[in-house]
Amino acid sequence: MKFDLSIEKKIGVLIKPLLQTLGFGLVRVRITGSQVKTVQIMAERNNEGIMTVDDCALISGEISKILEVDKILPEAYNLEISSPGIDRPLVDIADFDRYAGFNAKIEMKKLVGGRKRFKGKLLGIEQNSVKINLEDGIIKLPYTGIMNAKLLLTEDLFKVAKKGAEG
Repeated sequence: MKFDLSIEKKIGVLIKPLLQTLGFGLVRVRITGSQVKTVQIMAERNNEGIMTVDDCALISGEISKILEVDKILPEAYNLEISSPGIDRPLVDIADFDRYAGFNAKIEMKKLVGGRKRFKGKLLGIEQNSVKINLEDGIIKLPYTGIMNAKLLLTEDLFKVAKKGAEG
């Protein structure tokens, strides 16, 4: 069951400055569950370093304080903090430029050229559209029409992630 998106956005606006102060960036906020809600916060280090369990604990403690004070969620909830992982979701428009050259899977809200799902190599952003090189050519997908997008785990992506982890 999907929860009110305005609540997710409200939480994002509240916690983003805190995360930045702590040295992290907000990737996304998701709320799931029907009986007891789960607030999923995905964050990453600003310096592109590896997220640790201690990082997640720090973020959890600080975000819990904000959520309790602001009473955004009137009922009980569980808080989960995680990193985006190697095959991370692409949420912000800048993500599509940042990960240009890597393969991604994009799902649109509405049909584009007769389909909703696309897989291919990201070519960046052009006039608020995501350029992606598919097997049958290059297409531009309107950023505002994207429902879900994520990087695909490939050998190239794995090599870059491994290099980043080694410093």
